[in-house]
Amino acid sequence: MVQQRNLSQADVEDPNMNGGYINPPPVKRQFRDPYGDWWDKQERRNFGEPVHEDNDILGMFSLEEYTHVTAGKAFFQLGCFIAAVFGLCGVVATVYPDKPSAPREFEGGLEKELGGLGAVTAS
Repeated sequence: MVQQRNLSQADVEDPNMNGGYINPPPVKRQFRDPYGDWWDKQERRNFGEPVHEDNDILGMFSLEEYTHVTAGKAFFQLGCFIAAVFGLCGVVATVYPDKPSAPREFEGGLEKELGGLGAVTAS
């Protein structure tokens, strides 16, 4: 026989994890009004205001949430950058001049200077 326990509404909201502490809504401090009359202007918080239990994630010293560009636009810009770099490489490869001079040739070659016919090559 399996015993089932029904959760009451109080257990769902506060399963005695924080001792009945009133948890404010999870809003990052970054999105609060920077020009508001805050008691703590750097942390954008008033004196006596309850702190969320995830304050280390929601505070001003956590990572900034980047909301300036949507993901689709960011991938489009990344693709444009990659296309521009490869396009520039292609243009340089087609326009870049070949070797500007012919290799030096010696009359009779350098066979004697390089050790003769039986010399071991450096490769």
